[in-house]
Amino acid sequence: MTAATWTVAEAKARLSEVIERARSGGPQTITKNGRTAVVVVDAEEWERKARRSGNLAEFFAVSPLRKSGLKIKRSKEGPRKVVL
Repeated sequence: MTAATWTVAEAKARLSEVIERARSGGPQTITKNGRTAVVVVDAEEWERKARRSGNLAEFFAVSPLRKSGLKIKRSKEGPRKVVL
């Protein structure tokens, strides 16, 4: 089985097959009005690609701006006025 492209109607009619192909054969593209709407992928692949490495503190620790001397000052003014 290989990656395939399905229309919404085909995917609805053959949802079990779309899922099975995504699990064993790779991402399955579903189109709507001729344009890619979604891609169905295996849950393990999604979790692997969506997993974050590190946290925000680690991100800032390795930032190239860390030792750049950049100084950012917070404004001490109150919030701006919004007209509703």
